[in-house]
Amino acid sequence: MGSHVPVGSCAHEWGERLIIDLSRPSVARMYDFLLGGTDNYQVDRDACDELLRMAPSSKDLALVNRAFLVRAVRCLAAEHGVRRFLDHGSGLPTRPNVHQVAQEVDPFSEVVYVDNDPLVVAHGRMMLAEDPTTTAVLHADIRAVDTIFASDEVKKLLQGGQPVAALFVSVLHCIPDHDDPWALIRAVAQRLPAGSYLVISQLASDDDELRSEITQFMARTTGNKWGRVRSTSEVNRYFDGLEFVEGDGPVEVSRWKPDSDLAPRQQTDEWIEYGAVARIP
Repeated sequence: MGSHVPVGSCAHEWGERLIIDLSRPSVARMYDFLLGGTDNYQVDRDACDELLRMAPSSKDLALVNRAFLVRAVRCLAAEHGVRRFLDHGSGLPTRPNVHQVAQEVDPFSEVVYVDNDPLVVAHGRMMLAEDPTTTAVLHADIRAVDTIFASDEVKKLLQGGQPVAALFVSVLHCIPDHDDPWALIRAVAQRLPAGSYLVISQLASDDDELRSEITQFMARTTGNKWGRVRSTSEVNRYFDGLEFVEGDGPVEVSRWKPDSDLAPRQQTDEWIEYGAVARIP
């Protein structure tokens, strides 16, 4: 097998050739491995082994973050009537996926997944091929806000002006400071109907040395397809001008509306997934 693998069946069906680079780890495939998935390669597993030596809680962190995503989507669908979801940097399919959680509440809930990783796009399109009316996968970089909102998939999602939940779950640390992730959040919020929601979590630490060490490792490992582990105060800025759905600010995500006191927690906290769900006034 070569270091670049074309996803042939998907390339034929959707008219684009998706090339998977196996010469470097992928953030999406590393996350898949940490969640216990199988859509990853040795290069990803080796990178995760090194990451776990630096930050032993990384697997716990991935699991509690995924549980946060599920709780947030279920809460917005069941308690706030949201039926439309725009998942930025959706990652490899992991059950339950966003559309499965939302459609448990309402089978007609609509979801658009956005990702620039070709393996994510290929697997997502195969998974959703049987349900093209309520779900779609858009191959795009989440920084390309104009392109995303000009797409037919997202235009359909915005029809009628119903509230939309835009998800940025464990993805903003992939955006470097020079691309201004705070401006990205504002740009998306400005394009959503009034009363829409943002679900945000990001890798955070208030330990300067750890932030620097992991940021440098991930940048080197992924060929600079990485941004930065940020401080909690920097993550707080994403929520400027928004109304929190629960509590009065972001938290370590296992503490956001936990299903019970026995819900999973990280065993150590050298870094955390830090975030919240908020409404756009």
